[in-house]
Amino acid sequence: MQVREAMTTVVLTIGPRHTLREAARLMSARRVGAAVVIDPETSGIGILTERDILNAIGADQNTDTERAEAHLTSELVFATPDWTLEQAAEAMTRGGFRHLVVLEQDEVVGMISVRDIVRCWVREGAAPQQLVS
Repeated sequence: MQVREAMTTVVLTIGPRHTLREAARLMSARRVGAAVVIDPETSGIGILTERDILNAIGADQNTDTERAEAHLTSELVFATPDWTLEQAAEAMTRGGFRHLVVLEQDEVVGMISVRDIVRCWVREGAAPQQLVS
């Protein structure tokens, strides 16, 4: 199965100047664990996750003044719609994260999460044996 079959195509996007509180409110309202951050000035793409917001709160940072751009996940890895779910799961495991932004021709076309992958594998019967330890 490919990423295109499991990814979410309606992606929450925010700007780099959104506060962490604004981002958290939008993520909560949409019931998602990550937002794609698009900087129109640099054409850059980033990702802000619930973990990034939690780390800021744990560090006593003010969610009303801290901006998304200062808390983006580093080491961003992008998937393509043609990747297999196994490739996506491997990239997530290797990087220690739960979301991948899906790009096609440098455009955001979706997001895939661990939950999306597990949902597909449960529907299909089980995870591939080579990934089960």
